[in-house]
Amino acid sequence: MDKAEMTARIERGDGFIAALDQSGGSTPKALAGYGIEDGAWDGDEAMFALIHDMRARIITAPSFSGDKVLGAILFERTMDGEVAGKPTPAALIERGVVPFIKIDKGLEAEADGVQLMKPIDGLDALLSRAAGLGVFGTKERSVINLANEAGIAAVVRQQFEVARQVLAAGLVPIIEPEVNIKSAERGAADRILKAELLKALDAMPGDDRVMLKLSIPAEAGLFDELVDHPRVLRVVALSGGFARAEACAELAKNRGMIASFSRALLSDLRHQMSDDEFDAALGEAIDDIHAASTKKVALAA
Repeated sequence: MDKAEMTARIERGDGFIAALDQSGGSTPKALAGYGIEDGAWDGDEAMFALIHDMRARIITAPSFSGDKVLGAILFERTMDGEVAGKPTPAALIERGVVPFIKIDKGLEAEADGVQLMKPIDGLDALLSRAAGLGVFGTKERSVINLANEAGIAAVVRQQFEVARQVLAAGLVPIIEPEVNIKSAERGAADRILKAELLKALDAMPGDDRVMLKLSIPAEAGLFDELVDHPRVLRVVALSGGFARAEACAELAKNRGMIASFSRALLSDLRHQMSDDEFDAALGEAIDDIHAASTKKVALAA
């Protein structure tokens, strides 16, 4: 796939985006969910090797293909590694899956009810390396905990500053200002975020387009204007801590939003499974999330 084919696939394809981008801080939790407890490895390199093996098993599973999975978001180490003897982005592209890379380096301490991204040192070099490997786009995450107008405006401002740098490198940014679904001010935060995103999108120069990765809104259909905005290539949803059944049910209420789930996609996978058991569990999750994304029905029990 060239960039035009990837763009068309992301914009119009019937499917969802898999989030396979757990980083250093979240890797032990991801491994524990996979059935590998903390202490089963010696040092970070061994830990990252285990999580890479898990991701390679997912990417090479028969059910993980471009039929239902449009794209996959990778951690930097996964991008730089190999799957089935090929660079990971090339292995994904061969399966019809568009590769993205997580570029943020974690979150600052909370201020004004939000957590901004930490500085992304070496971003230009990372973007250049990613482009050379055939990566299509990036993902960068901030967190919104309270309906604080100044804080949310700062999140959106920082996100679009990074997005401009990504666009200049020839990649497509996924802007991810996550609203904490456990916040008592979730609905109000959703509305403030929508207004700030619309202002930023309307102010974009030229004809560049971005993607948005948003928490599923408390009010179904709230983000329809973002879905329809000419500067938005696609709106994808994070599961945000919802279990798969609930995440699919909530997503199915929102026109035009497709999933970009991590835990809700991977929660039933275990290291101890046979390859057939692993593929069956992954395939069931893929089917449920695909249906919620495209048919707008939630099939998960």
